[in-house]
Amino acid sequence: MKEIILGILAALFFAVTFILNHSMELEGGSWLWSSSLRYFFMLPFLLVIVLSRKGWKPLSSEMKAQPTKWLLWSFVGFVLFYAPLTYVASFGPGWLVSGTWQFTIVAGILLAPLFVRTIDGVKIRQKIPVISLLISSVILIGILLIQVPQAQSVSIHVLLLGTLPVVVAAFAYPLGNRKMMEVCGGRLDTYQRVLGMTIASLPAWIILAGYAFITVGLPSANQVFQSLLVGISSGVIATVLFFIATDRVREDQGKLAAVEATQSTEVLFVIIGEMILLGVPLPDPIALIGIGVIVIGMLLHSYHTVLLSKKSVIKEKEAGLQN
Repeated sequence: MKEIILGILAALFFAVTFILNHSMELEGGSWLWSSSLRYFFMLPFLLVIVLSRKGWKPLSSEMKAQPTKWLLWSFVGFVLFYAPLTYVASFGPGWLVSGTWQFTIVAGILLAPLFVRTIDGVKIRQKIPVISLLISSVILIGILLIQVPQAQSVSIHVLLLGTLPVVVAAFAYPLGNRKMMEVCGGRLDTYQRVLGMTIASLPAWIILAGYAFITVGLPSANQVFQSLLVGISSGVIATVLFFIATDRVREDQGKLAAVEATQSTEVLFVIIGEMILLGVPLPDPIALIGIGVIVIGMLLHSYHTVLLSKKSVIKEKEAGLQN
């Protein structure tokens, strides 16, 4: 249950991303700067944290030992995640993007067979947790309901441009996160892992920033400031909280699915934030029903996680009695 609370807190700080990305897009800021500036600003904060905890040397050793894997999975987990999210900000309000982003809950579960778990020296391929998939499918229904009003008012072309990149991001984020947990094997803490992934993804962000400078020039002072806020709130605080929560339950696909499902609460935080800060109107009734369905799915995930934890405790007690 503690991991779910961490996940919800992460969702609160992640919500800043969708609100400010929409704000920057409304002001004419380029998505290329919005995406790259976030990671440029994350770097010094994470570096100070890791250096103060004397964690640089083990991180450096890990990255030197497996540079290809760090570059690959950091690109997947950070670049293919965040660049699409900033790109689609021009196609709709933040609540719509964050609502579509909840597909990552189902995507994370479907990725389970790509990973193996070692038990008593034997490697066992992970299975898709069926109950968790069914619960996440409820959340997916809510996501589809959120899209109904938008689908009625825009062309198929615009709708696809506004949703397909988010689907790519929805698979990329859990895949990159889980693969890096696998690569690190518990040898690094969350701060080290996030810093390492930020450093490994820098080449891509530098290329995007360079292209932005050539095509649209320098970002405005307001875009720089808002990107700084995104970098601190979403890039550092939310990412670290979420990675801590997933790292704690990485061996249990059911609990991992529940933690990843906490991101469904983002859409609530985004709706409230956009209404207060940007004057965005309340979503249509159908979309509100969809949001309600997402919340119900999240509550079901929490309940299922509590049951899993109780079963785990009972098994441990039984094993202790047998010994």
